[in-house]
Amino acid sequence: MSEIEPRELRDAFGRFMTGVTVVTCLDETGRPVGFTANSFSSVSLSPPLLLVCPGKFLSSFKTFSACTSFAVSILSEGQEDIANVFAGYKGDRFARVDHAINTSGVPVIDGAVASFSCRTHQVMPAGDHVILIGEVTAFSQSEGRGLGYAGGRFFSLGLEHKARDPGARKNICGALVEADGGVLLKSSSEGYSLPECVAPDRTSLRDCLRSELQKLGMDVELGPVFSVFDDQNQGTHFAYLLARAANVDAAAGYECIPFSELSGLRFSSPATARMVARFAEEARTRNFNLYLGNAVSGETHRLQERA
Repeated sequence: MSEIEPRELRDAFGRFMTGVTVVTCLDETGRPVGFTANSFSSVSLSPPLLLVCPGKFLSSFKTFSACTSFAVSILSEGQEDIANVFAGYKGDRFARVDHAINTSGVPVIDGAVASFSCRTHQVMPAGDHVILIGEVTAFSQSEGRGLGYAGGRFFSLGLEHKARDPGARKNICGALVEADGGVLLKSSSEGYSLPECVAPDRTSLRDCLRSELQKLGMDVELGPVFSVFDDQNQGTHFAYLLARAANVDAAAGYECIPFSELSGLRFSSPATARMVARFAEEARTRNFNLYLGNAVSGETHRLQERA
């Protein structure tokens, strides 16, 4: 077998869509510790078992490898900030996050769609991780959807569902394709426009858009939904996704316009101009927001991109 490149393997593993959890326990001094994990799975109903996989790179790795009890909180949509706190914040993580204490004294995250209190059942070495299997001693759950993660980004299934409007006369799906510090645009007599397509009824917006981009010669990775709005005058529902291009040389009719040169361009519609300007601004910090509304006004929901 040829040698496996770790980064490429990590990207391949990342194609699998998962939920996002925060795993917590107490160290030997009684201090709470925790980390963000998507390596979570149910194992058995009888006995009730689940597993998580702490990595050796964690500062709390020894604590989780030796703990006698721990808890898992499945984060809900909108809890991206909590995931980021437990993924990288170096200070007191629990001071920044609302939480409760279970009967074992272990914190569980407020607002999680489900939480599980566990006693350690088995710990097995597994490469650069350990497999920590817990026997569930108590659990709770609430209505709502869990926070999703795939391809290095969080996603919200509930917000994704809003990308299609079954009542609209026409559903148009497009992409803001980022490449080489700019965005792919097509020039016409009406102004610059984004790659887009009309999505037939009962057809996945993502599948429709992916097929269209492939026809244009674009090798892209589709990300989360970035902007969803209605044009009531046209009876049209628009949904635009974030995307990254691996190869833009063969993108028929499209050119990569640097973010620094977008302000002087004329676009095919005011809504497109505002959307592209927001995309360029948010791309600087990688803190993206989902827009929901109409062609003039609406509300935004934070989408945190992770490297």
